[in-house]
Amino acid sequence: MTLCSSDSILHPSQLILFAMDLKQIAKDTAKTLVSYLTYQSVRTVIAQLSETDPPQAFWLQSFSSREKIQDGEAYLKALFQERQDLAFRILTVREHLAEEIADVLPEMLRTSIQQANMDQRRRQLERMTQLDLSVPSVNPEQEPNSEEIG
Repeated sequence: MTLCSSDSILHPSQLILFAMDLKQIAKDTAKTLVSYLTYQSVRTVIAQLSETDPPQAFWLQSFSSREKIQDGEAYLKALFQERQDLAFRILTVREHLAEEIADVLPEMLRTSIQQANMDQRRRQLERMTQLDLSVPSVNPEQEPNSEEIG
């Protein structure tokens, strides 16, 4: 069974570590995705408020520029302390977004990664096989022989 890019076979004890790493990677990915959905939810709520209540939209935009929205949970904790109504609204939008993308995300992720990897491999292969026309190639048959000169 080959699981490494170097095609080396993993020892059973390494498989356990590999599986543990996958669990951590999955947890980290989920946390990042939750924070991203929080960010998208904030953008959605600001857009909605811009049409219905511009002063609230301005307040939320200002709050969002002060607080670290990169950590969705910390951002929401801070928002709950100042504007519980907006925090609950963002939670509702975030949950709705998660429900809408949950079914299509796994296949979309796999397809996107496969396509991106194929594109990267193709570009690298093209770079590796291109002739550099700025450097003249030296053909041994065309090379002047020092014995023939002079």
